[in-house]
Amino acid sequence: MHGSRRDQLTVVVVVLFALTSVSHAWLSRGARVACAVVIATAVPGFAVEVLGVHTGYPFGRYHYASTLGVRFWGVPVVIALAWTMFAWPAALVARRLARTFAVRVAIGAWALAAWDLFLDPQMVAAGHWRWSYPSPHLPGVDAVPLTNYAGWLLASTLISLVLQGVLARSPMGDDRWPYALYLWTWVSSALALAAFLDLAAAALWGAVGMGVVAVPLVLLLRADR
Repeated sequence: MHGSRRDQLTVVVVVLFALTSVSHAWLSRGARVACAVVIATAVPGFAVEVLGVHTGYPFGRYHYASTLGVRFWGVPVVIALAWTMFAWPAALVARRLARTFAVRVAIGAWALAAWDLFLDPQMVAAGHWRWSYPSPHLPGVDAVPLTNYAGWLLASTLISLVLQGVLARSPMGDDRWPYALYLWTWVSSALALAAFLDLAAAALWGAVGMGVVAVPLVLLLRADR
């Protein structure tokens, strides 16, 4: 898809993915946890984006286009849901891979932040946002500065800390669907960027970055069968 139709589809995918994550939290752990997930992800996620747009911290100086719907303070509302949609699967994957709280926080932060190795190059190429000063950058990904990834890791660490605290006080649930969503995002993003969007370097960086978490998850799930 191209043009405005692809922009609309992007928003729809984010909303549906976010609803899926929140619905899973509700069905597996109750309404209180689902509400906590929204508050712990959408609120700080949107706040840090507003801070970034107006100050350049912590991502670098950038601005959004008008392609992603309604904006408040220069940030599309749907961006808040983008943090929610993937933070929950990332947190559950971290909980599955590690036993201690600190390691779970670290893995959850990386699992969420590594997704941006796919996301930002794709969205910049689609014209949804743009950096004023995209250097220094990863080799082959010249539209996204390294400061952006550092900012993502910082924000992801704070969100991961809260979510692991929520999970530590919650009952265990059937988390196979969030695992599947995490792995599907890893594989499908690499395929899309490499085969359809002419972003081979970003596809490689993302495949390796998310693979640090995804590959151990696959091996662990296979061992459990």
